[in-house]
Amino acid sequence: MLYEEKQIETIPVGPLGLIPLKSCEGLGKKVDAWLADWRNERESEHKTTIAFAGYQRDSYIIGSRTPRFGSGEAKGEILESVRGDDLYIMVDVCNYSLTYSLNGMVNHMSPDDHYQDLKRVIAAVGGKARRINVIMPFLYESRQHKRTGRESLDCSLVLRELVGMGVENIITFDAHDPRVQNAIPLKGFETVQPTYQFIKHLLMHEKDLRIDSGHMMVISPDEGGMNRAVFFANVLGLDLGMFYKRRDYTRVVNGRNPIVAHEFLGTSVEGKDVIIVDDMISSGESMLDTAKELKRRKARKVFVCTTFGLFTSGLKKFDEYYENGIIDRVLTTNLVYQMPELLSRPYYIDVDMSKYIALIIDNLNHDSSLSELLNPTGRINRLLEKYRAGER
Repeated sequence: MLYEEKQIETIPVGPLGLIPLKSCEGLGKKVDAWLADWRNERESEHKTTIAFAGYQRDSYIIGSRTPRFGSGEAKGEILESVRGDDLYIMVDVCNYSLTYSLNGMVNHMSPDDHYQDLKRVIAAVGGKARRINVIMPFLYESRQHKRTGRESLDCSLVLRELVGMGVENIITFDAHDPRVQNAIPLKGFETVQPTYQFIKHLLMHEKDLRIDSGHMMVISPDEGGMNRAVFFANVLGLDLGMFYKRRDYTRVVNGRNPIVAHEFLGTSVEGKDVIIVDDMISSGESMLDTAKELKRRKARKVFVCTTFGLFTSGLKKFDEYYENGIIDRVLTTNLVYQMPELLSRPYYIDVDMSKYIALIIDNLNHDSSLSELLNPTGRINRLLEKYRAGER
């Protein structure tokens, strides 16, 4: 059944309003297009009732802006009424491409700047909306999720602050540690895994894969990502392997203990295609080291699947590893800013998440269950059946 043919079983929480901040503008427009198409094609006898006022529109985007003063300070503005709306505010805290002027100097926006802009827009709503939901694909400060020594617990503070400002639901993707939701146990918090989208796009671009435990493996580059890799391996019916980093704890280099060696736990990868699964590529150093180790162990093809491609050290190393046959494909989502040159790389596969986000928004607006969306096992099995049968 096509999603646009889905039967309406509940009335909307309120008129739908989508506020993609400037950092998330491109993704927000794609999400808006999906929502507009579905709702204009969806048939229901109830759509003419007052409960569905404003249900069919050409666009659900509500204008907003966060202009800055010469001092670098800013304010949030909503450009039309949002009274009674069910609002979905989208923000990409990793979009470093945006700039602002500070005392005549050009500054690139940091995650801190984007988070402050999010709060400014929530404050501009002024409590007039029926409900406020935040879609923050890369959870701000999610890498500072636990305390070791005298450290701040930034992610927990952020979640508490947003809830204190009236946010009802926080939707994020592949949170570094989902247990941060313990900070807000009475509010909605969903961390979504893009497993189905990764498999779908990999199968679209690779036509000769044999998806069985004799020809393919899933690899976790470290012990922290094992849960993610276990799920990936189980839904595909593949064996699992893991690397762990052996470090020299007697020295500190650039703020961390240097890695002495990457030790592998698992069966032989010789002659097999391997999928390395992780939450993000930051500098890419550990991911590339893992790929090199797998090739040294005679893996056939190496596919890298990560939710967030930050590429903080640029693409030079990835280009070099691709040219040397160490990596074959790199898959990351469009949930965070993608540098233009990345999209042109022959090894890169762009995993579009706009339809998935639109599905989540549409279900939440109708107060429908997200269970089927959050557990994609059935969809993955149907996809694998088609691929094995030669259907594309």
